[in-house]
Amino acid sequence: MPIDSSDDSFWDQLWSEHTASVQDVFTLLPASEIRMVREESPQNLATLCYKAVEKLVRAVDNSCRTQHEQQTVLNCCRLLTRVLPCMFEDLDWRGFFWSSLPAGQVQEGEEAESTPLAVSLINAVCDLLFCPDFTVAANKKGGPDKAEDLQAIDSCEYIWESGVGCASSPPHHPQYDANRTELLKLLLTCFSETVYQPPSETSPSPNRWIQHLTSAENRHALPLFTSLLNSVCAYDPVGMGVPYNHLLFSDSMEPLVDVALQILIVTLDHDTSGVLRESDEQPSVPDNLFINYLSRIHRDEDFQFVLKGFCRLLNNPLMQTYLPNSTKKVQFHQELLVFFWKMCDYNKKFLYYVLKGDDVLHILVPILFHLNDSRADQSRVGLMHIGVFILLLLSGYRNFGVRLNKPYTATIPMDIPVFTGTHGDLLITVFHKIISTGHQRLQPLFDCLLTILVNVSPYLKTLSMVASTKLLHLLEAFSTPWFIFSSPTKHQLVFFLLEIFNNIIQYQFDGNSNLVYTIIRKRQVFHSLASLPTDGGSINKTLSKKPRRHIPSVSTNTDSSETPEPEAPSMEGSRPAQPAEPGTLKVSLPETPGIENMTERESAHPASQANESAPAPTPANESPLLEQSVNTRQGDGMEGPGIDNSSASSSSSQAEADGSRPLRRAVNQRQSIRLTDAAVPGDNTDGSQWVPTAEWVRSWKSKLPLQNIMRLLQILVPQVEKICIDKDLTDESEILKFLQHGTLVGLLPVPHPILIRKYQTNAGTIAWLRTYMWGVIYLRNVDPPIWYDTDVKLFEVQHVQHE
Repeated sequence: MPIDSSDDSFWDQLWSEHTASVQDVFTLLPASEIRMVREESPQNLATLCYKAVEKLVRAVDNSCRTQHEQQTVLNCCRLLTRVLPCMFEDLDWRGFFWSSLPAGQVQEGEEAESTPLAVSLINAVCDLLFCPDFTVAANKKGGPDKAEDLQAIDSCEYIWESGVGCASSPPHHPQYDANRTELLKLLLTCFSETVYQPPSETSPSPNRWIQHLTSAENRHALPLFTSLLNSVCAYDPVGMGVPYNHLLFSDSMEPLVDVALQILIVTLDHDTSGVLRESDEQPSVPDNLFINYLSRIHRDEDFQFVLKGFCRLLNNPLMQTYLPNSTKKVQFHQELLVFFWKMCDYNKKFLYYVLKGDDVLHILVPILFHLNDSRADQSRVGLMHIGVFILLLLSGYRNFGVRLNKPYTATIPMDIPVFTGTHGDLLITVFHKIISTGHQRLQPLFDCLLTILVNVSPYLKTLSMVASTKLLHLLEAFSTPWFIFSSPTKHQLVFFLLEIFNNIIQYQFDGNSNLVYTIIRKRQVFHSLASLPTDGGSINKTLSKKPRRHIPSVSTNTDSSETPEPEAPSMEGSRPAQPAEPGTLKVSLPETPGIENMTERESAHPASQANESAPAPTPANESPLLEQSVNTRQGDGMEGPGIDNSSASSSSSQAEADGSRPLRRAVNQRQSIRLTDAAVPGDNTDGSQWVPTAEWVRSWKSKLPLQNIMRLLQILVPQVEKICIDKDLTDESEILKFLQHGTLVGLLPVPHPILIRKYQTNAGTIAWLRTYMWGVIYLRNVDPPIWYDTDVKLFEVQHVQHE
């Protein structure tokens, strides 16, 4: 039966001081009971919301000065946080908070009666977030009777943390942090109306809750944005570095930073700049002030503060200490990556600042750590995607490729081969690990991974033997006829890899003797690719063979009688791909947009771009080293793979006979690329049978960029064979020394222009990011479980049971 709204004795017991915590509210009010009230007594549910918001508004009017009022505010917030998700899941209730208040519910007069309940709620919460002696420390000392009027307070004087736009650091009080956290949780719950709409409905219709909070109608927009940003970037989970301090003392800041970061990424995702109304009569959507403020940050000291905070928090889970578990490890790295993405997207000056120095490597290393650590866990496929997308964005800029030449010193535990080299080597090694040992749901990312390597390849000066071997192993795997013929798009992976080799040969030949040596040693891969069958009979014969689940390892020695060399120290393969961990919630994500929809080809001109820290790449045919006396007609760029193939093949066969011993591998890798059932011929995404034709193979085989590599083999293989025979070499280090002093000056075609595939914002990635972001927030909020057991529609939640 309906309960009279004037029955204060009944309603007041709902937010009395007896409720101990938000967890108690969620325990005492199961979702099933809220739904029962929603269906059977809708008037009572409506009255509950009215009365709770009314309590918040009255607390603001009274400046929330007493302990009783502050406890009432917290209890009202907890009740609304519990009830709102069950209201959002019902389409008929979503407009409830945006309808005008009926007369008699609020006593502020006629104007208040036309104010939507949602506006009153957000305004009250924002006022309370800057309430002296409740969420901020009071600037003016005085008794309760002299409390400042919250509706007239200048909240810019009460920004929570020093940093961007605020030089003074206010005192910290754990209780204030806890109160802010509960108010922000309520705001986040209000914004979550998005997760109860199908993906097709989220883009055209702005979220009115976020719209109001980030509009000029909210007088606290600037100090709130600044407080959230500074709280996140100033947070230091280690603090003074006392071992196990997080076990001895509770950290009131981490929950606050957690929800502040989630509020930031949700509000920054609400870009209304391109939203158009259907008719002129409808008001235009106001600009998002949070995005506006973020895009206008421009001082170097502000960029340094933000970037330093990013690096500190991203690297925190990677920290190693002599005492196990002695330092606090934060868990919000996924939200940090989304925030970093948004920051780079809306503030290009910040992106350029990041790329200007070596700090970008402090972003790169933790991303690679998380990529390597997550590659085998299907429940973390979203983390894999956002990490790869960020690297794709960064790789579109020359400075990123140049920075990769900085030496890498292993300071974090990653199960990758031990190597001595640069961050570029680390990038290649981790990407190879993802491709070779990751689960099948990562196959759509192969294009992105190789595109990143293509973008940085013109600037990689000295690849290690490990990284060089990895690149050749990928080419050997992806150029296998059965793999190429299994799908209409697999051959694109071969094109990407050949482009990587061409870029390094043309622009960074000097210093890359390891890669050149590996190309020579594995030259049969290129010859096999050049002689790929194009007739229907050979194609059908390839496909009729039983598909192998693994491509043969590249560790096969050219001479079976040779004693295999010992393997380099490695932890590879120690963690095979696994399904999602039992007992976790796995949030499904939409398909990743194709690389052609995410990137735009752009010509790069390194010589014209000033960079004081590193010279532009030197094309191979402009090398200052000793020139070779070979007929220039052979290197004029006119010959194709077919012409080069005959001479190079004869050299290759001779090398197999005479020079195989010194051309042994320096590093033995005994892994293989895993081809999953998704790659079996005929299994197309649209359900149709894919049948490769001779015309299809010829259409792209003729475009394979093999000329430079074949030319290199034609010139260097005979020289390597000769030096091996003349000096009776058995040590590959002598060959590497010879190659280090070699050159291809005047022997290769004119260097091709560097083509960079830059990330371009598109609807597909925006929708994907929104789903991923809300999925992360859904899974991270388990104490209390705000959205658990409600009917979300933005994504599908799968409960993974224990086996």
